[in-house]
Amino acid sequence: MIVSLRDAVASTSGGKAATLGALLRVGLPVPDGFVIPFDVYRAAVRGDGRDMTAGGIGAHPLPAGLFDALAPALRGLGDVSVAVRSSAAGEDTVHASGAGQHESVLAVRSVEDVAAAVLTCWDSLHSSRAIAYRSDPGDDHLLDGPVMAVLVQRLVDAEVSGVMFTPSGSEGATEIEASWGLGPSVVGGTVTPDAYRVAADGSVTRTVSDKRTRLDRDGAPFATGLVTRDVPTVDRDRPTLDGATVARLARLGHEVAALLGRPQDIEWAIAGEHVWVLQARPVTAAPPPAPSGAPVPFGAVLTGTPASHGTATGTARIVHGPADFARVRPGDILVCPYTDPAWTPLLRVAAGVVTEIGGVLSHAAIIARELRIPAVLGIPDATTTIPDGAHVTIDGTTGTIRHSSPWQDAAGTSCSTALRPTCTQLG
Repeated sequence: MIVSLRDAVASTSGGKAATLGALLRVGLPVPDGFVIPFDVYRAAVRGDGRDMTAGGIGAHPLPAGLFDALAPALRGLGDVSVAVRSSAAGEDTVHASGAGQHESVLAVRSVEDVAAAVLTCWDSLHSSRAIAYRSDPGDDHLLDGPVMAVLVQRLVDAEVSGVMFTPSGSEGATEIEASWGLGPSVVGGTVTPDAYRVAADGSVTRTVSDKRTRLDRDGAPFATGLVTRDVPTVDRDRPTLDGATVARLARLGHEVAALLGRPQDIEWAIAGEHVWVLQARPVTAAPPPAPSGAPVPFGAVLTGTPASHGTATGTARIVHGPADFARVRPGDILVCPYTDPAWTPLLRVAAGVVTEIGGVLSHAAIIARELRIPAVLGIPDATTTIPDGAHVTIDGTTGTIRHSSPWQDAAGTSCSTALRPTCTQLG
């Protein structure tokens, strides 16, 4: 009913758990844990007749046998806070990353909280975003239907964490993004991380960002879960990594990629002096290279970070949250503060994506590349600089955006705010 992470294989425990198990077996720094395999999910669904829709699986309690098995398994990890994460069939594969499409529940400890987190992971297999992600006609690796294993690991109380893409060839560069606190800030795109590019000769190019928030385990007595805190002003533009740590991460990335036989998308965390590998999966779509040459003057064109290749032209649609989703039409350019993985259905509708914050290795950027729609990140105040309804051209390869006013007079001339009563709104 419960499998040690060291014994996990893809056929029973999913790609995420199997890869971490393989790394653990050869002595790489992976937090220990255990897996609730596919068969337990299948038995629970069939035995209880659970509703296979979002919310339906979680409406039933965890099967009694599994609940009873959790207590000794958690004691075996040392009765510490744990991360409860999905390891679904078809996730973390060469076909599709599944980046951010299923739920993870971090910083839980009691048997009751872990049981609830398992149900949350199972339930997320049938969420609207997961269904939308699996709707790609090329998803023939899911012919047997979706099924979920669940991975439970020791939680790393990270001071710094992030994502690393290993190079695709001997002359390629390792791309690293890092920010303060736990990893969801980086992978979820809620902070613009520091970026480090390690060339084949070991030279490092560094871009330090203004990191305003961090995510940590709630350390209050008897508390569980996470808390978002403001980063002290002195640390916001302080580099998260020194040169030695960047080199150490790059070497670890090369070791993981060599063992697994292909370029890897690696989530990592640093606690004290120890570097941990939290996840490794094949790179399904590499980001565009950093733009070269002089930047385009701001004011003529908005310039940000290129995150997904391609160009698109459409109507700008400002989206701040789910209340705005219904306004997005096919072919619109999505302009938002950041792209939450829950917004995956919108990415299948939009022709392109513009964000104010976030990194090119975040979940949403990965999904944009898999869907082959252009994305430009890190445009400060994009939701106020670009008018809703404006005519927008986005170039995700160069990181540039051109836009015009959504208002024009009868002659087609753009109008000022004062003249808008005599104008027509486009889009």
